[in-house]
Amino acid sequence: MTAGPLDGVLVVDLTRALAGPHAGMMLGDLGARVIKVENPGSGDDTRGWGPPFVDPPQGDRESTYFLSTNKNKESITLDLKSAEDKAVLTELIRRADVLLENFRPGTLARLGFGTDVLAELNPRLVTLAISGFGHDGPEGGRAGYDQIAQGEAGLMSLTGSGPDDPQRVGVPIGDLLAGMYGAYGVLAALLERERTGKGQVVRTSLLAAVVGVHAFQGTAWTVGGKVGHAQGNHHPSIAPYGLFRCADGGSVQLSCGSESLWRRLCAEFDLAPEGLDTNADRVARRGDVIELLETAFARIDAGTLLARLSAAGVPAGKVRTVDEVYAWDQTLSQGLLVDVDHQTLGTVQLPGPPLRFFAPSADGETETTRREHAAPPVLGADGDAIRAWLRS
Repeated sequence: MTAGPLDGVLVVDLTRALAGPHAGMMLGDLGARVIKVENPGSGDDTRGWGPPFVDPPQGDRESTYFLSTNKNKESITLDLKSAEDKAVLTELIRRADVLLENFRPGTLARLGFGTDVLAELNPRLVTLAISGFGHDGPEGGRAGYDQIAQGEAGLMSLTGSGPDDPQRVGVPIGDLLAGMYGAYGVLAALLERERTGKGQVVRTSLLAAVVGVHAFQGTAWTVGGKVGHAQGNHHPSIAPYGLFRCADGGSVQLSCGSESLWRRLCAEFDLAPEGLDTNADRVARRGDVIELLETAFARIDAGTLLARLSAAGVPAGKVRTVDEVYAWDQTLSQGLLVDVDHQTLGTVQLPGPPLRFFAPSADGETETTRREHAAPPVLGADGDAIRAWLRS
């Protein structure tokens, strides 16, 4: 069995909800040993987030939300206001390579584990601290919730059918991005530790993560002086690029990111529009472009239209529901669905890690991706074993 590139790295995960646990799961997916520290009795907040829940024949019900972000972890319950349990955490920190926390800024210090204490306990420790809006600044103490962060960081103003219809992204993208940026920062700090011998604190926030992916919308303002706004399923800087209605009530998405693709599209559907030769022309007259194409597509069903676009070499695709995505042979071919054996639910399928690894070989390359994964733990499942290990 491939152990993964982070085999031998010990992560102590004090986080709850989503941003921090997602970072921890990413590290666990890569082979790190991740020990999740949870509150006695209730555990991570997401254990109670639902429906949907799954009720096993024996044991407590399981939240599918919790299952989504906690595979490849062990669980121990600790009351961090208890001297005995704080001693257990102290021993974990002494042995850890990475500590993850997403308390409000200052909370960990009040619990007796400030940056100075952590450095004294373990000078090689890399700490990831995720907050809502940053650990300092005029609003650094605000609590971080994804819905609020999507609005405050500008994402909702760019998402929706129009400027008066702000919409959140359909998953907690601020949390997920903060976890991804956090894991990325941890790996950079571990690499630097190989050179310096010392750990450090990595900080990110939901605000920073969302601003970090503003991409062209950010520079449209900072350089171009233009404030972007929501405009539905069509791109603000490329046309045609978006979702188009066709016959049978269906729709397709297509992308013409170059003039050659536009010419192929026009040739396939016998279009000869005037004044739309360049992308700038088409963006300026986006409404005309959309009307032109939807008129051409009006008598073509979605399946036939996708086949014709593919034959013409124009990038296109359908809008799949989540169940269709997990049934798609391309999804399965990429290892994006994994079977795990859960302590109370039995064998269940979970979304798989998005990374694959390959090593050069005589035949070209051999895949070294980790294939076996551990199910998310039931609350406190590994507490006795972890305590015994610490005493050994």
